[in-house]
Parts: sequence; C-alpha cells; structure tokens
Amino acid sequence: MIVVPEKEIAGLLTRADAFDAVEKVFASMSKGSAYNFPVIREAIGYEDALYGFKGGFDNTGMALGLKAGGYWPNNLEKHGEINHQSTVFLFDPDTGKVKAMVGGNLLTALRTAAASSVSIKHLARKDAKVMGMVGAGHQATFQLRAALEQREFEKVIGWNYHPEMLPNIEKVADEAGVPFEAVELDGLVEADVVISITSTFAPTIMANHIAPGTHIACMGTDTKGKQEVEAALLAQTTVFTDEVAQSISIGEAQHAIAAGLIQQSDVNELGAVINGTHPGRTSDDEITLFDGTGVGLQDLAVASSIVDLAVEKGIATIVEF
Repeated sequence: MIVVPEKEIAGLLTRADAFDAVEKVFASMSKGSAYNFPVIREAIGYEDALYGFKGGFDNTGMALGLKAGGYWPNNLEKHGEINHQSTVFLFDPDTGKVKAMVGGNLLTALRTAAASSVSIKHLARKDAKVMGMVGAGHQATFQLRAALEQREFEKVIGWNYHPEMLPNIEKVADEAGVPFEAVELDGLVEADVVISITSTFAPTIMANHIAPGTHIACMGTDTKGKQEVEAALLAQTTVFTDEVAQSISIGEAQHAIAAGLIQQSDVNELGAVINGTHPGRTSDDEITLFDGTGVGLQDLAVASSIVDLAVEKGIATIVEF
C-alpha cells in the first residue's frame, strides 16, 4: 500500500493538477464512465461532529475508493487542528486490494476550489472583470486563488457574516495584484462572477443581489437543509451541477424543487458542457449557477494524481498490508 501523508500534499499537488483532475472526472461522469456511490453523512453525537463517506468508481481514470471524514467544529479551538478532517483510500479495480492512503485535508480544499474554477472556465462570461466572494473562511482563500486564474479580473469584492474575517480574502487579492473592496450584499450586483462558500441553513444571496450575465458558484451546500441562495434565484438561472442526484437532494436545487420552482430536468451536468453536449452559457445576459455539492469522484481523481506524483518523486511510503 502506498501512503502519502498530509504533510507531503502541499509539495506535490498544484492548483493546475487539481483543476485538470476535476475537469476530466466531470467529463467522465457526464459520459457515464464514472459514477458516485450514495453518500453517507451522519451526526455522530459526539463533539458536534459530522462524519461520513463519499466514494465511487471512474472507469476512465481507473480510480476506485472512498473518502472518509467530516467536520469537527471544535477542532481549531480545542486541538489546534482544522475543523474539516478527511482521508482518501484508493483500491485496485482489478483485485479490490487496497492501493493507497492519502491525506485528504488540503486535497479537499484544492479539489473544491478546482470545481468552482472549472465552472468559471466553462460558464462565466469571457469579459468578466469583477470577482465577488461571499464567505471569508479557510476554504474561501482556496476558492479565490483558483478563481482569479480563470479570467483577467480587475477587482475583488467580498462580504462575510463575520466582517473581521474579510482580511483573509483581501490578502489573497493583494497577492494577485487585484484591488479588494468590502461590500454589503446588495453590492454583489457589481460582480460578474460570485462564489458563495458558507455553511448556512438559510439563504444569504437573494435574486436582487445578482445582475444579469453573472455566473454564480455555490460551493457550501452539501447537506440536506443547507442553503446559500434563495430558491427563487434558481428559477431565474440556468443551473449546472457536479452530480444531478446530489444537487436535487443535498444541494441548492433541493429547495427550488421542493418549492416547485424548477424540476430535476432543469438541472444540467457541468460535464456535459465540458464534453460539448450542452452549449453552456448562450448569452451575455444569462445568469448561470453552478451547484457544487462535492462528489467522491473528485477526491479519488485528485488522490490518484497525488499518488502518481508521490511515486514519481520518490516521496511515497510503501507499506506491506
């Protein structure tokens, strides 16, 4: 078994690597050559933690396995560890034997950011100039770094429930040489692209916060009941997602469908745009929305890339198992 510990991931995986792996697996999913297993996500009744499993099989990339982990909200305060903790396990599709164990924390942050940036590449207007951020936590910094590589943005605007955290994303903008401005939610109408990365159970972004032609990436809703944008907004957009089954059950589409504002058939696969079987954006006034629920195949694709890089660079540890 190949072991790639968390401490080695930063030196192996680049944003470009993560982007490439996620784009390819979305395409495989849309072609039907890769599929996700049902997600298990439960409150364990200890430390207010959520724990679960995401897995799947990619017959194109030959990645089989699962990610185990979850959210421990007291970690940072009590233990000095980040709240999201996970590990990816890969198995040999030919034999079922365990193939690799890979640290999943940075991997998860990079693959989540890659998903939104893939959506920006394929759905945002080519002339997008203003980048909007809703959320300023740990994951938001990864989201913004990846997003700024997709267009020639001239300005970043941001809002957060806790304004004192906005310097987190302002620093990223500064590093990229792009001016930053804190705004109220109605100021998002200035944005050409908006990424929302929060953990809310009530909508933050309303329809009147979004201007025609905007691309929105909703990256925080991955559990039944969570919601970042009001349901009415989805009825005004062309909706895309990583996986339709998750979008309608645990993603943003769950609320719009429950309200009868859209149907399952209104939710499109981003992979279809990548493959050229869906046109994607069709006008400069169209509002597009990517519902990034987070699928196990993203983790497996990126973990496979990490394992290959670790072996190539002689960093991997081989354990008899």
